[in-house]
Amino acid sequence: MGTYASRCLRASAASAAAGAAIFTTPALAAAPSTIEPADTAWMIVATALVLMMTIPGLALFYSGMVRKKNVLATMAQSLAAVMLISILWVAFGYSLAFVGDGAWIGTLDRAFLAGMGMESVHPGAKTIPEALFMLYQMTFAIITVALVAGSVADRMRFSAYLVFGVAWFVFVYVPLAHWIWGGGFLAQAGVVDFAGGLVVHLSAGTGGLVAAVVMGRRHGYGSENLSPFDLSLAVVGTGLLWVGWFGFNGGSALGANAHAVMAILTTHLAACAGAVTWGALEWSTRRKPSVLGMISGAVAGLGTITPASGFVAPWHGLVIGALAGIICYWACTSLKHRFNYDDSLDVFGVHGIGGLTGTVLAGVFATAAIGGTAGLIEGNPKQLAAQLYGVAVTLVWSGGVTWGLLKLVSIFVPLRVSREQELEGLDISQHGEALQ
Repeated sequence: MGTYASRCLRASAASAAAGAAIFTTPALAAAPSTIEPADTAWMIVATALVLMMTIPGLALFYSGMVRKKNVLATMAQSLAAVMLISILWVAFGYSLAFVGDGAWIGTLDRAFLAGMGMESVHPGAKTIPEALFMLYQMTFAIITVALVAGSVADRMRFSAYLVFGVAWFVFVYVPLAHWIWGGGFLAQAGVVDFAGGLVVHLSAGTGGLVAAVVMGRRHGYGSENLSPFDLSLAVVGTGLLWVGWFGFNGGSALGANAHAVMAILTTHLAACAGAVTWGALEWSTRRKPSVLGMISGAVAGLGTITPASGFVAPWHGLVIGALAGIICYWACTSLKHRFNYDDSLDVFGVHGIGGLTGTVLAGVFATAAIGGTAGLIEGNPKQLAAQLYGVAVTLVWSGGVTWGLLKLVSIFVPLRVSREQELEGLDISQHGEALQ
């Protein structure tokens, strides 16, 4: 979502009397706001685009990279995230993340959307209906929970994923969203994250890595052929993710304006640079640029530009995308092989490392004339320090809480399918269905 909303809130608070609350609840928004049709129309489109990133985008991207016997089970995890997180977001997630001025968590004033009328607006998005702002933020929560599943593909029980996904949403995603986007202590410390480098990518990547380590490697990892079933599905999924990212990053401007256009431009250029760089690295080291490598590079570029997309110039997008291709390629090859962990679909290597890299680079390249925040290059080293602080908090919180939740869930539900079920395939063992 955006730090754009957070900056608006902070700017409004700066003009308030000393000692007043930094953020106000929607019910107490001081100034009347006008709902703009153009902004509303764009945000409806952006919301649809981000939802499309999970179904069918991520579902196709992930399922194309697993074995045939696990395609339906992998899709089911993305579908489950949409169903469960949507309901929980309306019940309490939105309210705890975006309502109230607590440093650690919000309030339940908007639980089950209590008091939200057709003309209600959120103080961070005063030109669109609050219900639309709530929906837009819902799509971010959905895809974050769905992303984590990629690290444990081919081996996690569906029942365990449901319980873990709900718990992870409550104890990892909601607090982080409030800390950074809802006026919490990280926002107050000056951390910026335009569209989810910390809240989405680093948190999901770190959680996925911990889950992969706790659950152990797949049977046959390193000794058997675990190649993708159908990369054509993954390519189609990448295309849907790429287009959806225009709503992901462009929509975080929360209006139909030049800021949104600039975010979309930097996003597209970063994806292109990431794909070219990753492909070139493979070409130089393996003599052939793989399709899997090019789509991985594109997604790495998209994830890495996300936190910086509303703060940097187009040429910065090219630089950040190229760096994403290099760093994420290293993470998915050298780093992964060095520590021999089985992050099935490289969620940590692409999203985790990408989110970390982009968050740090936002502190370097942020341009005041574009996003209202100056970075290191413009003489503001404090912004880089704030970004590093945000990275450290996210790593510790997501990693530590994920480990605790997995241990807790395992007491009640076995996390992993049996060896026989894994060899048979999760489609049959978990859902009683299979591709013919």
